[in-house]
Amino acid sequence: MSTSGFDDTLTNLARPKTSVIVTVRVIKSFEFRTERSLVLRDVNLETTSVSDLKTLVRNAIQTQPGWKPYRSAHFDTLKLYTQAHGAKTTNLIINLDHDEWILSDDTKPLAECAFENETEVSFFNREMYESFKLNPQTRWES
Repeated sequence: MSTSGFDDTLTNLARPKTSVIVTVRVIKSFEFRTERSLVLRDVNLETTSVSDLKTLVRNAIQTQPGWKPYRSAHFDTLKLYTQAHGAKTTNLIINLDHDEWILSDDTKPLAECAFENETEVSFFNREMYESFKLNPQTRWES
């Protein structure tokens, strides 16, 4: 606590690693900027692996209302987007730099992948991502 009586703990440190909030940006189309966010609460970063997170999100897409347009899409890749108090990319759909932020080891616990409370991660189709990187043009304006 600060002297003003308000808790000045940074939000990324406010919750234990065993019960964090993670926002998953599910990207259906890079070209048309079709994205929907899924907020997952009480995620245990020490026991949840990359594969577990993918399964959680896929299950939410298949079972939760409002996700019908996403149910036929193929999502296979997670990439860190931003963390609390971190800089965001200028690209509104995904950060095209930092390919090292792609989570390629499905067995790794999220705690070992630099996850913390209020981490945002993108979930998308890798083939579509690679195509978009070669020609990052959007068509949502027209």
